[in-house]
Amino acid sequence: MFTNKTLLAGLVFGLAVSHSAIAHQDDQPKPAAPAPSLKDGALTGQGDWVYRTVLDWGHIPGQEHIGSTHGGVAVDKSGHIYVSTDGPNGVIVYEPDGTFIRSWGEPSRRFHSLAMREEGGKEYLYAAGGKRVCKLDLDGKIIFQLDSKPGTDDFGWTNATAVDAAPDGTLFVADGYGTNIIYKYAPDGKFLGKFGARGTAPGQFVTCHGLTVDVRNPEKPLLIVCDRENLRIQTLDFNGKPIDIPITGLRRPCATAIRGDLILVAELAGRAVLLDKNFKILSELGDNPVESQRANFNVPPQDWKEGVFTAPHGCAIDYDGNLYIQDWNQWGRITKLVKTPAKK
Repeated sequence: MFTNKTLLAGLVFGLAVSHSAIAHQDDQPKPAAPAPSLKDGALTGQGDWVYRTVLDWGHIPGQEHIGSTHGGVAVDKSGHIYVSTDGPNGVIVYEPDGTFIRSWGEPSRRFHSLAMREEGGKEYLYAAGGKRVCKLDLDGKIIFQLDSKPGTDDFGWTNATAVDAAPDGTLFVADGYGTNIIYKYAPDGKFLGKFGARGTAPGQFVTCHGLTVDVRNPEKPLLIVCDRENLRIQTLDFNGKPIDIPITGLRRPCATAIRGDLILVAELAGRAVLLDKNFKILSELGDNPVESQRANFNVPPQDWKEGVFTAPHGCAIDYDGNLYIQDWNQWGRITKLVKTPAKK
């Protein structure tokens, strides 16, 4: 039977034990603060243009890798992200957070570039690769297809690397792995002309790898061409007249993406750069210090580092200003970058 004395003694003893335990903890060395976790990704960039990677973005449940990436990235107005691969998935469609929605499979394999364009209130995806150029709806249905006919004057491209469309549907096809000529077509596929050649003079190219229609100034629309092995970007009018070489000394530019005043450039030699409207560098992203990894298709996943690219090939900017970089990689790699708040 418990008495008041017994209860009081128990309380005193309990308090003494509790105090002893607290004193013991206070006497112990405090654990070091945990190291920064990569659960929020790694930072890359400079100044007001610093971005954080999103870990494991674009993973497909049940698949270890998404398949070889040697293509492009595009974004629709709903925020969905389209990534082309050379593997069985073909074009993959993701939610903005990286959740897998669907893939288009075999008919969409080996698209080397993607460009999203709106026509009559409806969005379409333009894709080029090898000997074909396609216009697709956002369910993956091919609306029409142009096929090369090597040796002909009108469809003589041999290995197309890029396609884009003007607001009126006029098509421009870059034969970057072939003739280094850009072909121009009407919306119905009628041949309208061609321009360019292999060389180093303005209007000539050594691998006209990427091509983007720039209509930010509707009165003076331009073609932005990644002249990869000349390490520069050129601008031309829609008839092929050279306008400017606004930036040189790049690291093998492969593709550009435009959103507002920003231009994102994927550079094959292990870096991407963000440019302002005058083609001045605002930020260098993912610069790879390991030269042997730059422009290397065979860097395995265990050697990838957050916030460091190996061979940027395709790129896009979404409507919220987030960036997407696709590395040229045997296993397939796509990185999402989210802008961090500017430091005050």
